[in-house]
Amino acid sequence: MSSQFPQARPRRLRRSPELRGLFQETEFTLNDLVLPIFVEEEIDDFVPITSMPGVLRIPESKLAGEIERYARAGIKSVMTFGVSHHLDASGSDTWSEHGLVSRMSAICKDAVPEMIVMSDTCFCEYTDHGHCGVMHGAEVDNDRTLVNLGKQAVAAARAGADVIAPSAAMDGQVQAIRRALDEAGFSQIPIMAYSTKFASALYGPFREAGGSALKGDRKSYQMNPMNRREAVRESLLDEQEGADALMVKPAGAYLDIIRDIREASRLPVAAYQVSGEYAMIKFGAQAGAIDEGRIVRETLGSIKRAGADLIFTYFAMDLALAGI
Repeated sequence: MSSQFPQARPRRLRRSPELRGLFQETEFTLNDLVLPIFVEEEIDDFVPITSMPGVLRIPESKLAGEIERYARAGIKSVMTFGVSHHLDASGSDTWSEHGLVSRMSAICKDAVPEMIVMSDTCFCEYTDHGHCGVMHGAEVDNDRTLVNLGKQAVAAARAGADVIAPSAAMDGQVQAIRRALDEAGFSQIPIMAYSTKFASALYGPFREAGGSALKGDRKSYQMNPMNRREAVRESLLDEQEGADALMVKPAGAYLDIIRDIREASRLPVAAYQVSGEYAMIKFGAQAGAIDEGRIVRETLGSIKRAGADLIFTYFAMDLALAGI
């Protein structure tokens, strides 16, 4: 009689919430999440980002209070993006000791010294053309941009940033930044490399959030979304150049890449759930098509399950307030 029935019954371990919790393989906590924030100078009040419901540009004058609020909720780390009113062809405000990049790091660390402040190291929000480096004709000049990335990284570290996170997608950027930091006496500052960054359509809402002036695209320096082997190569090159952690951006459509890099490297691997991923969930929930809370946990869980140690997500504060 028993031979007519399955001997292996996985449902035995799913019978109750307690059993399901006991045997759950993948979990994430606030320790695993980084909250990206947008800080705008020379404004007096918060500015809603219409394509990212619930996300606001923070006035620089109110940044300290926001960091304190995040810390009270349990957020352990933020990634700072500046919305600058001082644009030029090279993004020179980023390496000024009085510029927005430096001020953001200093304000965050003064407000909550234990908050881990990651400084996004790029130029797209600080150039009048919206590209991630110095232009030479119609192309970004890779090696001139490397020099400026080093200067920006040192300025951020000097202002108190705990982690430098280069996102410009320039060849050799990790090595250039590592050398600049070491020569300036910041050998203890880690580099969180945006090591595999795709030229993705999922960045659309970010352009509104960051006030990007970009005309055209970044396909000549960000990665082709269809290339899997190259994606691994990019991250392994950053590891060779001295990166302390690697990142895949975007996350949800690239779970295979997260897994590939997790298997190829022993460094910590992060993944960035980007603005388009956030917006799709928010607008889907507003339309009544999905359950926002469940989808957020499911998508973040899938990113963790694929192999990410850290997740950058705009949902971090929502989860903190909900008690995860």
